[in-house]
Amino acid sequence: MSALSDDLFRRAVGNPLLAPNRWPYRINAVMNAGATTVGDETVLLCRVEDRRGISHLTVARSKDGVSNWVVDETPLLAPQPDVPGESWGLEDARITRIDELDLWTITYTSFGPGGPAVSLATTRDFRTVERLGVIRPPEDKNAALLSRRVGGQFILFHRPMTVSGGRADIWLSRSPDLQQWGEPEPVMSARTGGSWDSARIGIGPPPLETPDGWLLVYHGVRQTVAGALYRAGLALLDLDDPSKVIARCEEWVMSPREQYELVGDVPGVVFPCGLVWDEPTDEIRLYYGAADTCIGLATSTLTEVLTHLREGH
Repeated sequence: MSALSDDLFRRAVGNPLLAPNRWPYRINAVMNAGATTVGDETVLLCRVEDRRGISHLTVARSKDGVSNWVVDETPLLAPQPDVPGESWGLEDARITRIDELDLWTITYTSFGPGGPAVSLATTRDFRTVERLGVIRPPEDKNAALLSRRVGGQFILFHRPMTVSGGRADIWLSRSPDLQQWGEPEPVMSARTGGSWDSARIGIGPPPLETPDGWLLVYHGVRQTVAGALYRAGLALLDLDDPSKVIARCEEWVMSPREQYELVGDVPGVVFPCGLVWDEPTDEIRLYYGAADTCIGLATSTLTEVLTHLREGH
């Protein structure tokens, strides 16, 4: 029997892991971090909002992925003054290791007067980056790549509002080279009615390849009289056709309940962007933004999560 939904992901005792007072320079908030491992370190690429309200992306490192975080003194990716499409900030990075290319890809939202767009960068060390520019034009966001090709194509999950009639659903696009992208294909829609994910949905961390399928953690939003309420849910996608949903939990698996999730710049938000699976221990570490103000960690095991999905919660 799997854990109940509320207990499937267990919050770290030390939460929040990272907050504005931990930063080496003056900021307003830190949130929504992509995650990976580099050698024996866990690397988070954090969205950092300065006191103008403009975001950039800065690296934090930890030996155990839980404590003793060391934050870089300067951003890894910051808005370029001569690029209007990112003049309002860089947000919500997702990190994918692609062994075929021997590098990590960073998908992130570049925000400017034209709206949010999906941009791509690559790195081999998280100290320097190569920017590849905008790969999906506005309005589009919440993007992440799979860790390998499927059917000879790279797969990008994203949320293109322009092709969906204004609906905020999850789509995918395919590319032979990370530069030319095909037309978006629908993957998963927000539910109707009063469901917890009825207003809009978006991908969380890059989907994790498992024997059962691509494990998708996503955020769902319900509009309430008090504002938008952000929770996290689970789905499984077919390994050979990731546009096909083979399982989707009806209930959320994380909902704002702690003080640091309920109180902040945007109250009532858990927003996962980073996932690290430690194969020897089977532990999953899920890194999430809390109330658009700080970063939290919740843990489970891959076995528990897949069992939970199989049982159809």
